[in-house]
Amino acid sequence: MTTESAPVPRAAPGTAVRQAATTIRPPRSGGHAGAPASRGAGGRSHPRAPVTLMACDVLALGPAVVLVAPGSWPPVVVLLQAAVQLLLNAYRGLYRTRLSPSALAELPALSGLAAVQWYLVAEAVAAQDPLRATGWWALAGAAGVQTMVSFGARAVVHRSRLWSAARDPRSTLVIGDGPVTTRVIAVLQEHTQYGMRPVGRVAVSATDPGKAVDVPADAAPLPVLASVQDAGRAVVQNSVRHAVFTVPPETVPDGAELFSLFARHGCRVWLITDQGTAARCRTGPRPDHVWGFAAQSLHTGPHRPVARRVKRAMDAAMASVALIVASPVLAACALAVRVCDGPGVIFRQERVGGHGRPFVLLKFRTLRPADAHESATRWNVAADGRMSRVGRTLRRTSLDELPQLWNVVRGDMSLVGPRPERPYFVQQFSRTYPGYRARHRMPVGITGLAQVHGLRGDTSIEDRARFDNRYIETWSLWQDVCVLARTAGSVFRLGGS
Repeated sequence: MTTESAPVPRAAPGTAVRQAATTIRPPRSGGHAGAPASRGAGGRSHPRAPVTLMACDVLALGPAVVLVAPGSWPPVVVLLQAAVQLLLNAYRGLYRTRLSPSALAELPALSGLAAVQWYLVAEAVAAQDPLRATGWWALAGAAGVQTMVSFGARAVVHRSRLWSAARDPRSTLVIGDGPVTTRVIAVLQEHTQYGMRPVGRVAVSATDPGKAVDVPADAAPLPVLASVQDAGRAVVQNSVRHAVFTVPPETVPDGAELFSLFARHGCRVWLITDQGTAARCRTGPRPDHVWGFAAQSLHTGPHRPVARRVKRAMDAAMASVALIVASPVLAACALAVRVCDGPGVIFRQERVGGHGRPFVLLKFRTLRPADAHESATRWNVAADGRMSRVGRTLRRTSLDELPQLWNVVRGDMSLVGPRPERPYFVQQFSRTYPGYRARHRMPVGITGLAQVHGLRGDTSIEDRARFDNRYIETWSLWQDVCVLARTAGSVFRLGGS
């Protein structure tokens, strides 16, 4: 367990919470409190457009391959070509979820990338077998056929997605005040093809928070929420799937807390504002918009979905292998704890994970706390005289953390990430140390950048938060490999605490 040299700050007295002027109406289509985070307002999931677009692009290769080299290219070359195509299109941002997708706007990128893809693969084939070299005109024709087939399929997918979104818009909260917020709400209510159905507005100023929102005459009155707590209840009760800021979150009171709340509940967070700030609202090469309002998807951390899926797959695979390889060590540790300290080999404790989600962390028990309150609120037990020799050995060698590999397999944790802390201390440190709350933007880990720099045990919480946020901002798979390698070295040096 990590420690802090300075005394742990006391919790600040709670402040009164303003009550919402009215309550959020129940969601339509049978929505209910506690609905799964992956569902829409009506309990049905919208189709995943990126996967469908990938399938369209891959299928568009068929006619083009038949045109260029019917039967002469082996299947492995076609698979390689499909992989190159998907990588190029993903790099160009052609699989990003957009509020206003347009196949015509994507046409220049599709044609250019198809030409590059065909050139690269044709050169690779010719280098292996000069007899299979393809002429320039054939390559141009193949790229053109592929582009037009992909363009047509994408147009159908985009139209289908907008039609589906209009039929089943998802519950949405709008955060902001003033005329821009009112116009954004009116646009979302009138143009349902964006897939958002406003069910409430979160006031960001203390000026008359109970005032009703102006909406079109044929729309139902839109209630106003006056606090983060009200917004949290509304998210659960209405199965809210979208949150729309009309001003940047960092410019409003409680903006960071609201942003964290929406991220915890799996909501898509957007910044939709007028053209005065359009220059800041760009999502890659092609800016998005909602009926002329500049729109930007906001993310809580590095938004590289492919790399993050690879990280999760790497975590699950490595943790599973480590559990199998270390099973004799796990058995020996469990036996030692049982013989020396009695029953209750595994110690379970609630910790705060990625996006603030609580989970139960597993460790070998090195000390039996007096009660649940001591377990939840006592900061440092390293010098506790009740700890047995086995417990001290497990802590010094970090072997007490081996059961956390099962947390990684289950998806509660990652191998590398900010270390998780108990809810009591998360609340204290979030109020005391700048940037501590932001470290929950990514999944927590068994080890992390702060730990390999010696920031464990009786060290600075502020320094740890700084290293954790640095890790998140510069995250890469290679950095994870480096942290794991340095962690292995520290274990052999008995760097536990």
